[in-house]
Amino acid sequence: MKLSRFKAPDTTLIIFSIIVLAAVMTWIVPPGAFEKQEIQVEGAGTREVVVEGSFQYVEREEEGVLDRLGGTLAIILLAPFLGFTDPEAAGIIAFVLFVGGAFAVLQKTGAVNAGLRRMVGLSRQSRLVELLIVPLFMTLFSLGGAVFGMAEETIPFVLIFIPLALALGYDSIVGVAIPFVGSGAGFAGAFLNPFTVGVAQGIAGLAPFSGIGYRIPVWITTTSVTIAFVMWYAHRIKKDPTKSPMYALDEKKRAEGVLEMPDGETEAFTRRHAAALLVFFAGIALLVFGVTQYGWYIPEIAALFIGTGIVLGIAGGLKPSEISGAFMDGARDLVATALIIGLARGILVVMQDGQIIDTILFALASAIQGAGEVGAAHGMFAVQTAINFFVPSGSGQAALTMPLMAPLADLAGVSRQTAVLAFQLGDGFTNLIIPTSAVLMGCLALAKIPWPTWARWILPLQIALFILGLLLLVAPSLGLFGLTEWLPVTGQ
Repeated sequence: MKLSRFKAPDTTLIIFSIIVLAAVMTWIVPPGAFEKQEIQVEGAGTREVVVEGSFQYVEREEEGVLDRLGGTLAIILLAPFLGFTDPEAAGIIAFVLFVGGAFAVLQKTGAVNAGLRRMVGLSRQSRLVELLIVPLFMTLFSLGGAVFGMAEETIPFVLIFIPLALALGYDSIVGVAIPFVGSGAGFAGAFLNPFTVGVAQGIAGLAPFSGIGYRIPVWITTTSVTIAFVMWYAHRIKKDPTKSPMYALDEKKRAEGVLEMPDGETEAFTRRHAAALLVFFAGIALLVFGVTQYGWYIPEIAALFIGTGIVLGIAGGLKPSEISGAFMDGARDLVATALIIGLARGILVVMQDGQIIDTILFALASAIQGAGEVGAAHGMFAVQTAINFFVPSGSGQAALTMPLMAPLADLAGVSRQTAVLAFQLGDGFTNLIIPTSAVLMGCLALAKIPWPTWARWILPLQIALFILGLLLLVAPSLGLFGLTEWLPVTGQ
């Protein structure tokens, strides 16, 4: 069945096209290099940074045109493999696969679906629960986005929340917004998301999930703004349903009896479900403790998720074969993400081979440095926002841009924490509107909401979030309110 006429561009094809473009750029951009030095960063060990003012253009080795064309073709074809096996990318790729497996085990226990269905039932029995349903569920989905990068997992929830929204007197847009916009807000303002914050900080050489003291207020602010927007719209539609752009289609859904909650796979919330969720939240608490108290990094965190997946599977009543099967299925679902990380790293392989990375850094730094610390942070935010249209994968975009943005932050006098925040906000906000997002298009296809209709509805929120992003970057850029760890490392 054809759900949508729109076919989003394939991310793998886009990134490979960028590899080709990077190879072409090595013929246009002159090679250059900065001097590098290693510095010690508390909680993250040593890291290599560029020495400001040390940039120099370098001469290419003389070779014929045909030889150079052959070398260019060779590096294009080698780039995906070299990116995948690059030491800095390999650990992140393994980490992503293990985390995906652990969360698949949690889903297999049925605890998430059972807990959700129980709360949906309560909403039909209590006026107070009905009034709190939108902010409550959006907050829960936002936590999912902030803690473990909930994204694709929101698609099946659309089938539950659209009937609920219609039953409450809202429309299909609200039904999609509760899980999708909720998780998207948390994804953008994440404080523990291993696929964005974890990957970006790992590439930037920062302690894992550091800076959480400011990211939590960012998450609260972002989530509050999105909830307020959806609640305002929901109240407006409940007062006058004809104002909904989906009014005609929703009336047809009501006539077809779509208000009946799906009964398939309905099950009671059992003690095993509660035990599985308890183990999961205990694992998250242990992660925070290990990172903050013992400086755990990607290997230790991956081991924690493996252990958590095993224990919550047992607590959820799964057989050993079911645990292993679910783990493999979860890891398999993220193979594409792992390949994207490797491909994105391949772009850097090509640019490193052509010695043009430092030249690009020099040009960008020259433009941003004149704008001051706040201007530099805003410039990074704008760049990440634009790039997200072409690479809507959070981890893929981190692997693509952070090797450039981290040293660029050093040159511009902005902390790498600020560069990571600019990345996650630029990556996260536009996921709610760009048609290249497979998650968005999947949700809209299930809801039968045309993309232009959705885009017109969410555009005011997009503008508000972009302005919010600019404001949230001011304090860390200047080290205000005691945000000393967000100041640039001295001695660069």
